[in-house]
Amino acid sequence: MTPTKTPPDFFDMVYQVVRLIPKGRVTSYGAIAKYLGAASSSRLVGYAMNGAHSQKPKVPAHRVVNRQGLLTGKHHFASPNLMQQLLEKEGIKIKNDQIVHFEKYFWDPQKELAL
Repeated sequence: MTPTKTPPDFFDMVYQVVRLIPKGRVTSYGAIAKYLGAASSSRLVGYAMNGAHSQKPKVPAHRVVNRQGLLTGKHHFASPNLMQQLLEKEGIKIKNDQIVHFEKYFWDPQKELAL
């Protein structure tokens, strides 16, 4: 008898999606939740991002923002400015904790990862 593999939990699925976000692009908590079939679970995606810093392989949590492009998770980084610095290093302009031209950088997993 072969043991069955336990399916990954929700946080692991979130981390898998976030690892696919290309450099210079961002997505939202809600877009990830919707892609995973749990549209009302954007807050749970946020909780996953809070613990992403200890994951291996690395999870680029700085690429996940709220639905308006606000850096709402910035306080969960080593310094309050690190999230912005990482995004700016990838060519994304930030003003007042918000991504300038958010729609230009938005990566929708529903579209980008469609089968």
